[in-house]
Amino acid sequence: MTQTRTFAGPSWQAVGENAPVWPGRNWPLGATWSPESTNFAVHAPDATQVWVCLFDDASGVEVETRHPLTEQSQGIWHGALPDLPVGQRYGFRADGPWEPDAGLVFNPAKLLQDPYARATSGRFVEHPATYGYAQPAADVPVRDPQDSGPYVGRSVVVHDDFDWGGEAPIRRRWRDTVVYELHVKGFTALHDRIPEELRGTYAGLGHPVVTDYLTDLGVTAVELLPVHVSVSEPHLAEQGLVNYWGYSSLGFFAPDASYSSSGDRGQQVTEFKAMVKAMHAAGIEVLLDVVYNHTAEQGPLGRTLSFRGLDDLGYYQRAEGDPAAYWDVTGCGNTVAAYRPHVLRLILDSLRYWVTEMHVDGFRFDLMSAIARTGHDIDLHGQVLGAMNQDPVLRHVKLVAEPWDCSAEGYQVGNYPAPWTEWNDRYRDTVRDFWRAGGDGIRTLATRLAGSADLYADDGRSPAHSVNYVTAHDGFTVRDLVSYAHKHNEANGEDNRDGTDDNRSWNCGVEGETDDPAVTALRRRQAANLMATLCLSAGVPMLTAGDERGRTQRGNNNAYGQDNEISWVDWRAEDAWLDVYDVTRAALRIRREHRTLRQRHFFEGRPTIDGGAKDLAWIHPEGRELTDSDWADPTLHVLGMFVSGEPLRSPGPRGEQQWDSSFLLWANGSGVECEVRVPANPWVQKGSVVLSTDARHVAGVEVEAGQGVALAARSLLLLRQDPRHSAT
Repeated sequence: MTQTRTFAGPSWQAVGENAPVWPGRNWPLGATWSPESTNFAVHAPDATQVWVCLFDDASGVEVETRHPLTEQSQGIWHGALPDLPVGQRYGFRADGPWEPDAGLVFNPAKLLQDPYARATSGRFVEHPATYGYAQPAADVPVRDPQDSGPYVGRSVVVHDDFDWGGEAPIRRRWRDTVVYELHVKGFTALHDRIPEELRGTYAGLGHPVVTDYLTDLGVTAVELLPVHVSVSEPHLAEQGLVNYWGYSSLGFFAPDASYSSSGDRGQQVTEFKAMVKAMHAAGIEVLLDVVYNHTAEQGPLGRTLSFRGLDDLGYYQRAEGDPAAYWDVTGCGNTVAAYRPHVLRLILDSLRYWVTEMHVDGFRFDLMSAIARTGHDIDLHGQVLGAMNQDPVLRHVKLVAEPWDCSAEGYQVGNYPAPWTEWNDRYRDTVRDFWRAGGDGIRTLATRLAGSADLYADDGRSPAHSVNYVTAHDGFTVRDLVSYAHKHNEANGEDNRDGTDDNRSWNCGVEGETDDPAVTALRRRQAANLMATLCLSAGVPMLTAGDERGRTQRGNNNAYGQDNEISWVDWRAEDAWLDVYDVTRAALRIRREHRTLRQRHFFEGRPTIDGGAKDLAWIHPEGRELTDSDWADPTLHVLGMFVSGEPLRSPGPRGEQQWDSSFLLWANGSGVECEVRVPANPWVQKGSVVLSTDARHVAGVEVEAGQGVALAARSLLLLRQDPRHSAT
């Protein structure tokens, strides 16, 4: 029997019968539209009844009509309803055992989002009815009878015939990639050159003002903070905050409609595609930060929004011997059981959908070590990573691991197999340490500048498997890194207890903003040092949006709940920070123009041809190569890095030998000025200044072999020597 109710109150009332639901089929999962009918299929193997619930608000009062799905096969309930329009809003309800001790918590009073929904409509409202159990929770949770329908979003039937215009994937090589991490809303919310109605939206991000800025800067790929539909945590709602970063996913197929300028009945899908198409037209790839390791439903007594109401026991990891207890290595209350077949299918289906239908170019996986588990054990060669690596669609896109989770054994930096690249937090820590206080000397800095061979060379990977960064969404911005010695997270409402204390920052003598010209000049130089080092290191540079313009979060290093000007990029940046932009842009241009700085292989420290220069040599300030005792000297905070392009070790596309400029990079991380001497040997003749954070060194000035050059405290100098040969 089909049952109908209105949202006049928390109860519903059956009012009649309709024709029976067609049997339909058990694939594809989700809602599949055709002119004749829409097929619904949902995984709920332990349910005793499942309804698809349709919503109609044409009369001004929303009416819900329940249609029972009468067919179940292979754990999937399915049926088809004729003559539904595109844009139809719907949800599921599921009944079954209420046995919390056994991990069975079915509750038909809770409206459930389709895990395969391609779009969602409406917003979540914090309310006790969204919990499956009666509150406050008793020792034995009691099923709550309140209807959650008025307080949760609806899934939307989508059928989009977007015209891609024959567009093809860019598939840029990793070594030629420059990643720019940004937030869809925060990047344009304050942009005065974008129409007001488009600010903070997918359409705003695809605007020519944005694509022109990114291409001029030298960016080749944007990495979007999570755009999957998400629901904020209850403690944020209590404070009037939201999970701005979006790391609280509820649907793995649906782009969050809050970033849509055109509507939430499927228009957000079209708008997202148009943004991707605009990015691709500008030569910019689009990567998504994805959160498959946990969901917004939180712990076992959290809200019932989707997965929990359909198959709680199947979707979430459990403690050993206790099906009622979750096992959590994400710090968010639950850990998705990615190794189980139906969950792995969901993740793979989601990834393929974003590649084939939405045309994204790759993914960065949040807390990948939590996903890469078989049971409780991390298995980097097991079924989860193996399935992704072998998938005919996914093996051709960019895959980036955040190679840790919230457990001690989850830290797996350097251990992921090819083709995976990794966020390299050791690069971040080393570069921060060097520029704030000289670090522990030069040995570790040299390893990071040269591509972190200690992490990636032993398993046949390359420098391009290291995604280098000095900041990310989580932590200080570059400006705050040089302006604050301590976090200032009071706006988060947790008495400054949240966020890491291991910032490796230096405030240049004054905590926070100051008008002292000497301090501000030093801060800009330090920021430029950090940005230039990142752009010139072997590996893949990842910049965080606004760092090149002096974006500040006012010392907040955990601004995940700040959907306001604390987090947004301020396009009214002070002119004083434009020199940091100029250094960043110049460093990326030099990187882009010279294959010497984007080499395929790790350096070997020996000549590439008989009688030639070493491909890499480390230079002492005196102009000689470093000795073993130099490497062991913790007081040496000045390093020269000579990289030869005469010739490159890797051949060209037709097997030809390649010749390029050679470079000498000097980094003075000490607090005093020093003299650095250009080596005098057969493979160094003379160079010219191409980049410096010491304002005394002007681009184009030539420096002879054997010549000494004064280098200011905490500054960087890059010299280029043009090749003496050409490619053959």
